[in-house]
Amino acid sequence: MVLFTRQTSHKLQTMAAKPIVFVTGNAKKLEEFIAILGPRFPREITSRKIDLPEYQGEIDEICIKKCRTAAEIVRGPVIIEDTCLCFDALKGLPGPYIKWFLDKLGPDGLNAMLVGFDNKGAQAVCTFAYCEGKPDDPVLLFEGRTHGKIVSPRGCRDFGWDPCFQPEGKDVTYAELPKEVKNEISHRSKALEKLKEYLLKEDKKNHA
Repeated sequence: MVLFTRQTSHKLQTMAAKPIVFVTGNAKKLEEFIAILGPRFPREITSRKIDLPEYQGEIDEICIKKCRTAAEIVRGPVIIEDTCLCFDALKGLPGPYIKWFLDKLGPDGLNAMLVGFDNKGAQAVCTFAYCEGKPDDPVLLFEGRTHGKIVSPRGCRDFGWDPCFQPEGKDVTYAELPKEVKNEISHRSKALEKLKEYLLKEDKKNHA
């Protein structure tokens, strides 16, 4: 049986008060992250750019490795994000390697990859991995998916592959959507809502 003393309770509250480090050097991504969490989110969020190794493997495997490495560096609560764009015709590729395809080809090149394929379907996948930071703390994964299709780029080109991804049920691309609308349907918002729900429950539990 575990006895929770006043000292234990204070320790838990102190841990809960630690800022959570979101690993990113992308100001746009941080802005969207904080906007989706909302102004009443009780934990302080800071950001830090960390050059993590480019692990290979399946989505969940990559996220766990990245989060473990980040937690060792930060030594405290940490969140990493991994975003994938999976083409149905290519059986899930580029997937977690979309960053490199985008760097080399741009949104126009991503669209051109599916020339010759009838199936233009794609899934935008976001996974947040969270760890409290100690070596024995588990890495928790929170995934969101948005189905859509790859189209000829339209809209502002300041946010990755948004111009060539048209979400299901919309006649415009991510890049053409107002931010508040995109934040309601995006793969990132779906994953972040799950993470937010978990963190709010933990915060409430620690302050009970």
